[in-house]
Amino acid sequence: MRFNILFLLFSFSILLNSCGGDNSDTSNLKAIGGKIYGGEFSFMSPEKIESLLPISVSNIYSNRILSQIYEPLLRIDLETMQVIPALAKSFEVSGDAKVFTLKIREGVLFHEDDCFSNTEDRTLTAEDVKFSLDLACSGLKHNEISYLLVDKISGAAEYNKTSSNQLPEAGVKGIKVLDSKTIRITLDEPFVGFDKVLTHNSLGIISKKAYLKYGDKLNNHPVGTGAFTLEEMNDDKITLKRNPSYWRKDEFGNQLPFLDKINMTYSKNKRSELTAFNERKIDIVLEIPVEEIQYVFGSLEDAQNGKNVKHKIETETSMKMSYMAFACESKEFKDERVRRAFNLAVDRQSIIDKYLEGEGYAAEFGFVPPMDNYPYKQVKGFVFNPELAKSLLAQAGYNNGANFPKLEVYVNAKKGSLTHKMMMGIVDDIKKNLNVDLTIKLCTIQERNTAISNGTAKLWKGGWIADYPDAENFLALFYSKNISSNDLAAVDDFKFRDEKFDANFENALKELDKSKRDLLLNECDQITVDKSAILPILTDDFIVMVNVRVRDFKTNALQTLDFSNIYIKDQR
Repeated sequence: MRFNILFLLFSFSILLNSCGGDNSDTSNLKAIGGKIYGGEFSFMSPEKIESLLPISVSNIYSNRILSQIYEPLLRIDLETMQVIPALAKSFEVSGDAKVFTLKIREGVLFHEDDCFSNTEDRTLTAEDVKFSLDLACSGLKHNEISYLLVDKISGAAEYNKTSSNQLPEAGVKGIKVLDSKTIRITLDEPFVGFDKVLTHNSLGIISKKAYLKYGDKLNNHPVGTGAFTLEEMNDDKITLKRNPSYWRKDEFGNQLPFLDKINMTYSKNKRSELTAFNERKIDIVLEIPVEEIQYVFGSLEDAQNGKNVKHKIETETSMKMSYMAFACESKEFKDERVRRAFNLAVDRQSIIDKYLEGEGYAAEFGFVPPMDNYPYKQVKGFVFNPELAKSLLAQAGYNNGANFPKLEVYVNAKKGSLTHKMMMGIVDDIKKNLNVDLTIKLCTIQERNTAISNGTAKLWKGGWIADYPDAENFLALFYSKNISSNDLAAVDDFKFRDEKFDANFENALKELDKSKRDLLLNECDQITVDKSAILPILTDDFIVMVNVRVRDFKTNALQTLDFSNIYIKDQR
């Protein structure tokens, strides 16, 4: 079924590309290599973006806009999945993987803003880098990403405890400015993957001057170094405009970016998004639902007559795990036998076949999805076993589901969507095999996170997309020291605690030998299964439909969007 779907997408894509001629508008300024400056690119988000302050962003929807405005020190090459320079032009790692020295790129300017008195004032310095990293280590209420750096950088844990209301002037002791363009980061323990951490979008570098002037107001007044600046942000849309002072050039030496503007609006559901695409109101549709394929392509006659929008299909296996989470410290799920019973009662492959039309790959190993250079298949996952599930639930005191409370599963999805259908299938399996009644509560991601933070949600649907290609990024969700003191639903929001897991995870972070490190991470992954920390459901492909007028757009396994290189061939 899956092969047929992708074959159908590919076949229609070729057909639609062949319909009609090339209506390129050559009146716009051309660049070397046949590229063109100008034009607007539009897309939609299913979730409201509440903040554009990097440390307050922890979901993929906000990151897709944030990454156009701010840039981290390092980035992931999306073809090789290796770490390469970004705002840092180079970096060195000590032999014991405890000291990281980064040289900041010359000539990088922050966006034009009233907080700067002149061009020199806008120049990125090591002081801005230190301030940004200090901020990311802080205990401020709106900091959702402290888990990335605290317990890694020397002095970060102490700084976090003393910065809940204001930022101590000295900052984190393990982050040192050596000169205006050099910064040194010292870790408490070796961590060979720390360079990957520095690629995280939420570690985008902000201006110290801008933060001192605007503070929390930067959530809707961002001042970064990225290819685009914020023009407008309201309840209906976000508009970005070209940064004329951007530092990057493409392989031909063309000044980036090419686009004049990026427009992002909000979709009511996937059908409304597809309608907007067919009406040429947006240029891309992310995550095409299988059940909408016929609607997307229409009839063969329509395609032959050129009535459909000419487009192409991009697909990439995603580094994403979809799951149902338990509030592990709640009275309902503190007993791991209950959590294991739920896991064994769900027939993942049947749900994919019945509710998702074959779209997805059942989670048959651990929590870490397929990933190059990580032996994920060594983890023994859950196998559907309803009889054992019933027995475990009975041992926990709920024979045939008796006395187990009726709970809501918080699902940030639209009614009738694939996610909604998938969760209906899980609820049906648990009712059928455990006689436990669950109901689905459809909500926004913010409503879900609030319910998790205040303890209302005992079950919820979640998904984790790799911030960087390392198993550590997935397993950090289960590290008990990452449980936020601010009750922010960002990482380990299910409050899982296990001493053996923590010990293995800590040893993996400082292990320099890759094979030994992988073994330790495998053991952590196996513990998430053995202790039923979570209910992993499936991984899937990232399928994108893009208007053929958009050139040089590339999908990737991290599901990130980079608009700095794309250009519009056919201006409208």
